[in-house]
Amino acid sequence: LTNKKIKIHVKNNHWAPGSFPTDAEGEKNFTITKDRFDEVLKDFPEIKKKVEIFVDWDEDNFEKSMANSDILVAWNFPTKNLKEVAPNLKWIHVISAGVEHLHSLDWMFDGLILTNSSGVHAKKAGEYGLMSLLMLQNHMTKIITNQKEKKFASLFSNPIAGKIVVVVGTGSLGASMVKLVTPLGANVIGVNKRGKNLEGCSKVITIDKIDTVLPEADFLYLAVPETSETKNLIAKQDLICL
Repeated sequence: LTNKKIKIHVKNNHWAPGSFPTDAEGEKNFTITKDRFDEVLKDFPEIKKKVEIFVDWDEDNFEKSMANSDILVAWNFPTKNLKEVAPNLKWIHVISAGVEHLHSLDWMFDGLILTNSSGVHAKKAGEYGLMSLLMLQNHMTKIITNQKEKKFASLFSNPIAGKIVVVVGTGSLGASMVKLVTPLGANVIGVNKRGKNLEGCSKVITIDKIDTVLPEADFLYLAVPETSETKNLIAKQDLICL
């Protein structure tokens, strides 16, 4: 019994519109293969000999494999009667930072641990955020629209230096973008629950005071998870004042 390996079921998804991943490129990037797993385990030989990995797609072998699996690594999965389907299940790791697609979590049972990949997308999110701000500052949306309409108009803009960027959510994703945009001279105002300072922000305020800084903003950047607290956080009238 002591020599029994810990079984890990890896559930990959084939891409589909409206799902995750949504395209073939996403499937390529997010697929967890046996080779990738083995490559990481090279640094942890003491763990490698204790685990058994079963890599699957969608729900092809889900119920059969989960009947004796201890750990599930996935993005989404069937939650109905999960305790009966997977009586040995002790830990689920979600490969995304967000878990809103699994709410309301009423399928969880005693002794089951749920973890996520919070922070894993920080570098990419920072680059994406910076790209978005620079695109807006440099009229790229107008340029692309003009290109499609075969209009050739000169559109000029100033550097982003001196522009005020209000960043709502200064966790790993928001902080990553702040780190990239600050050296360009943007004035960043951070907004979070407790008013905790963040390097790169000229000031940080609590979320209940957000109305005091929105009129100053040239850009509003949201980097918060989708929860009951964040839904409808920004209303239409808030955007009008920008």
